[in-house]
Amino acid sequence: MTVTALVVAKAPVPGLAKTRLAATIGDAAAAEVAAAALLDTLDAVTAADVDHRVVALTGHLHDAARAEELTRALASFTVIPQRGDGLGERLANAHADAAAAGAVLQIGMDTPQVTGRLLSEAAALLADTDLLGAAEDGGWWILGLRDPSRARALSTVPMSAPSTGVDTLAALTAAGAEVTMVSELRDVDFESDLDVVSSMCTPNSHFRRVVEQLRDTR
Repeated sequence: MTVTALVVAKAPVPGLAKTRLAATIGDAAAAEVAAAALLDTLDAVTAADVDHRVVALTGHLHDAARAEELTRALASFTVIPQRGDGLGERLANAHADAAAAGAVLQIGMDTPQVTGRLLSEAAALLADTDLLGAAEDGGWWILGLRDPSRARALSTVPMSAPSTGVDTLAALTAAGAEVTMVSELRDVDFESDLDVVSSMCTPNSHFRRVVEQLRDTR
């Protein structure tokens, strides 16, 4: 089965990126964290055994932290704009827009500890099952659908809520998806997440280096 890896991302613009994190570490630092997380995510997707790589992007990359690095990293991806009002609608549209002749494996940019191997294992599962990976905060970090049209069910799911993961699973099941749960990961939303997630990243990761730099200034 052909698998398209889809990264749903927001340009890490200071003042607009990671606003909950920015409330404690500042806009510029939060944008650096977001940029580093996105760069690591793109590296993992590049290393993954998938057929196509797509980024659904919102925001103005030229205003973002690490804009030049991100532009270089995105050169090997097909970049499409996000469309729709709420996050659920944008996710559903991104699946539809990214879909080629097969499955879509979607992640965000809040789990920089993800690896190419983990994504490859998830992609292989799509030969037999749809999949969902829970996040520790009640949301989810990865979604794989053999029929991307079933992502339309996401448009009715309240996002960024403690029950988002459970509600997503219920909506997908009601839409006919046969969902296997995969590894749970912790995502980055608050300052308390930085050191924990950083410890799960490789020593040379963008995210780990940024967190170490922040630690030195705190």
